[in-house]
Amino acid sequence: MQGHQKTHLQLAEEVDNRRKMVQVKEFRIVMPMSVEEYQVAQMHMVLKMQQQSTNEAEGVEILENRPFEDGVYGKGQYTSKLYRLQSKAPSWLTTLAPKDALVMQEESWNAYPSYINIYLSSVGYKKWIPYFSVMKCPYFNKLCVTIETVHLEDNGKSENVHGLNKEQLKARQVEFIDITSPTTDYWSYAVGSSDFDFTKFKSKKAGRGPLLEGWQDKCDPVMTAYKLVTINAPYWGFGGKLEQALLAGERALFVESHRNCFGWIDEWFGMTMEQLSELEDEGDCLLNKKMGKPILLADTEDCESRFPNNSKTHLQQVVKT
Repeated sequence: MQGHQKTHLQLAEEVDNRRKMVQVKEFRIVMPMSVEEYQVAQMHMVLKMQQQSTNEAEGVEILENRPFEDGVYGKGQYTSKLYRLQSKAPSWLTTLAPKDALVMQEESWNAYPSYINIYLSSVGYKKWIPYFSVMKCPYFNKLCVTIETVHLEDNGKSENVHGLNKEQLKARQVEFIDITSPTTDYWSYAVGSSDFDFTKFKSKKAGRGPLLEGWQDKCDPVMTAYKLVTINAPYWGFGGKLEQALLAGERALFVESHRNCFGWIDEWFGMTMEQLSELEDEGDCLLNKKMGKPILLADTEDCESRFPNNSKTHLQQVVKT
């Protein structure tokens, strides 16, 4: 890590301490694909959903996107983003803060999918490195949301993949998310809801689907994203309500994003990480141009010269389909 930024180990220690004070919830999302395919699917999904949800007024602004190397977690990609969520906030929250204050800053360390031995809470686990994400809101400066993700080649039956101690396990809630069941609450409306019917869906390129009852125990390949969400909102009077709202929002986002990962399989199946990395660089430029923010490359000409017309056409197809 560079400069004043904290290491993964320091952040993990802070999260470990905060777990003692707040409830934690683990979401288990089983996917009909391999861990390697999931990396491609997730990158494609993030690129497409960010482009679809960003305009001049709100959406995603890329502050930093660079490789990192850490003594504990190895090599990976660090990103810093701003999420402007004015239209997504429930009405009761807008009475506590002005709409222009509803901005979340996310820092993420993605070492996916290196495979090493790591130790958490004095318990050793051999596993796929977690995707580690921390979100904060400058207006609510005590609020902190942490998401730790572990990807395993199983069907969601592994226990304590995050290495929680007995006290944390007692407080932890576990929920299995079935991508065949879309959500229909307020947050699904705010996040967006696709109309895929996976009981009738079949991929033309991969030949996968439909997903019928009990598919998690029958499909091959299969993998699970174990997402541990820790939310700390130490505000008297509304902190608990804020925590529950954020949990519901994260759940809706997990459901929609993973439904899209599989629903868009014929768009990403067969693509390489190198192809997607080039599209991601171009997408970062376009996101910031949409919002009228500084782009990460030297200037607009640099952004345009970096990407051939074929790449631009592909990105447009990814976003519009």
